[in-house]
Parts: sequence; C-alpha cells; structure tokens
Amino acid sequence: MRVIPRKCLCALACLSLWPILAFAQSSDLARNLEACKAGRDVCDQSKLSPSQSADVALAVHGRNVANCRNRYDSCDHSKLSEPEAMALAVADHQRNVSDCNDGMQSCDRSKLTPAEARDSSTAERLRNIADCKDGVGACDHSTLTPSEAGQVNLARRQLNASDCKNDSGLCDHSQLTPSETKEVATAERQRNVQNCQNGWDDCDHSKLTAVEAGQTAKSEHQRNLSACKDGQETCDYSKLSPPEAKMLADIEHRRNYTACLKGYGYCDPSRLTPSEAGAIPTQQKPAVR
Repeated sequence: MRVIPRKCLCALACLSLWPILAFAQSSDLARNLEACKAGRDVCDQSKLSPSQSADVALAVHGRNVANCRNRYDSCDHSKLSEPEAMALAVADHQRNVSDCNDGMQSCDRSKLTPAEARDSSTAERLRNIADCKDGVGACDHSTLTPSEAGQVNLARRQLNASDCKNDSGLCDHSQLTPSETKEVATAERQRNVQNCQNGWDDCDHSKLTAVEAGQTAKSEHQRNLSACKDGQETCDYSKLSPPEAKMLADIEHRRNYTACLKGYGYCDPSRLTPSEAGAIPTQQKPAVR
C-alpha cells in the first residue's frame, strides 16, 4: 500500500478548506462594507478597498444631505456642495411658505417676502371664515367683515337646521325658523317610522299614525316569522298564526326525519311516525341512552 506523506495530507486539507475560508472572508468584508455605508460603529475603515472607500464616502455624503433636508441635528452644512446648499435653502424657504399658508406653528413670517406675507394673510383669513362657518377650530369673529359675518351666520343657521333634521351635531331648536321647524318635525317623524319598521332602537309607537302602526306591525310579524324559520332565539312562537305554526311544524318534521334518515344533524326519534322509524337504517339510529 502506498503511504502518502504527512506534508501532502496537510496541503490537501488546506486546499479543500480554502473555498470555505475565502467565502467566510468575503462575507465578513461585505458585512463591513454595509456597516460603513450605514455609518455604524462596527465599521472598520482599514478593511475597505479604495473603491469601497469611495462608495462609503458617497453614502455618508448622501445621508448628510438627507439629514439637512429633514432638519436633523446631525446635518453638517459645511459638507454640502454649493448647489446642494442652494437647493436646501430653496426647499427650506418653500416649506416655510407652506407652513405659513397652512397656519402651522413652525411658520416664520419674518422670512416671507411681502407678496408671500400677503398670500399667507389671505389664507389665514379664509381659514378663519371656514372655521367660523363650520363651528370648528379657532374662529375669531372679531376679524370678520360685516359681509363675512353675514355669510357665517347663514352657514351656521343652515348647519344647525341640518343637524336637527339628521338628529346629529349640536341641534338648537330655538334657532330654527317656522319653516325649518316643520321640516325638522317631518324628518323626525320619518326617522321614527323607519326605526319602528326596522325594529331599531329609539322607536316611539305612540307617534305613529294608524297606517304607520299597521305597516310596523306587519314588519314586526314578518321579522318574527323569519326568525322562527331560521331557528333564532328571538323567535316568539306565540305571535305566529295557526297556519304559520303548522307550516313551521311541517318544516321541522321533515328536517328531523331527514336528519334521522341520513345520519346528519340533530335527530329526535321520538318525533318520527312508526313508518318513518321503520325506514331508518339500523346504523343511522341513535344509541339508546
């Protein structure tokens, strides 16, 4: 038998392990590159190649630009190029204009041009008018012109009438005109009829007319019949007519027979007729307890 020298065995072992070691080293370098690009503390700059160092510098610069755009404390303006600094200044100015037009606390009016300040004042006045009309926000009536005050009063009266009709919001019946009072009463009656016919809460049967009461009774009877057909717990069998009670009994009898016959569902053998009981296969008959 030929004996392989020990040195050769070691060389063969090293050659077989080399791809694994190379892959592990490559993975470590890749992880280090990502750490450096992300600015993490575990970054080891000494392990970077010249091209990787350039990539990392580019990533760090881009992150600084983003930090400056987002107004982060970590922004270093001294590292911005002249075009980047100019673009940032333009973006900051436009953002301040938008903040002022939107009434944001971050608005700095001292940085607005005269034209922008006029536009901001106009936006503020329109926003105040809208808040006063809707009854929301920080409405300042003292800044309204007589014409604007009239528009606001009309809008508030219409909103109140709408709230009363829809039974929502802060309805004040004392502010309704005679015609609005009639419209609100009609809406309330229709809403009560709908509540009663649908079986909803807030139904006042005493406010129904004879015709409405009859329609409501029919709706209630139909709902109860449907509940009984579906086996719901809300079913009141005492409210069924004799034909309806017989119909439901026939339906239940057929269901019970089918369940016993096929071996599916709840089966009560005691309710089967002798002929039905005889038709049930032995294997389908429930065990006697």
